[in-house]
Amino acid sequence: MSAGVLLVGASGLAREVIASGMAGIIGILDDDEGLRDAEMGGVTVVGPIAQAAAREESLLVCVGAGVGRRRIVRRLASAGVRDTRYATFVSDGARIGSTSVIGAGSIVLDGTVVTADVSIGRHVVIMPNCTITHDDVLEDYTTLAAGVALAGGVRTRQAAYLGMNAAVRQGVAVGSAAVIGMGAAVLNDVPDGQTWAGVPARRIGGAA
Repeated sequence: MSAGVLLVGASGLAREVIASGMAGIIGILDDDEGLRDAEMGGVTVVGPIAQAAAREESLLVCVGAGVGRRRIVRRLASAGVRDTRYATFVSDGARIGSTSVIGAGSIVLDGTVVTADVSIGRHVVIMPNCTITHDDVLEDYTTLAAGVALAGGVRTRQAAYLGMNAAVRQGVAVGSAAVIGMGAAVLNDVPDGQTWAGVPARRIGGAA
């Protein structure tokens, strides 16, 4: 791979990554023709997402929803883009414990604290000021909005979304593609595909 990173998706998340000081960004790929040659935070939209397969730069998918990131990664995989192409961005303003690991393609923004023995999967997005404590497992494509707090031993399954300032009790699992509302206090396991909100959090929608 040549030096440089292409952001995939001309989004608010892409602007946050740029503003957080990621080095080496040379362009943005997005399928919106109306954005072609536009600038975001001083970085130019250089072409459609399909160009990624023919280029050599590292890639960072900057789509806010985990299911959307998963769709793009699968699309690029079918075009021959390998996992080794993906960059990882951890802001200088984040604090990561020495025994925790972060997978390829993940983004961790300012003010986040990750403590001991945390496993953060591939293409996970952690917005500013989250707290992720010992033995948590964030599976691929998880999204934590700003201010989320996870107690110890929490597991978020693939493409789970936790809204701003949500809190999850120790040992609780949040299911695949589940959605947790802003400010929710999650005290019990959340099944796949369901939407929970409130204090304490209860089901308000989603799959049975």
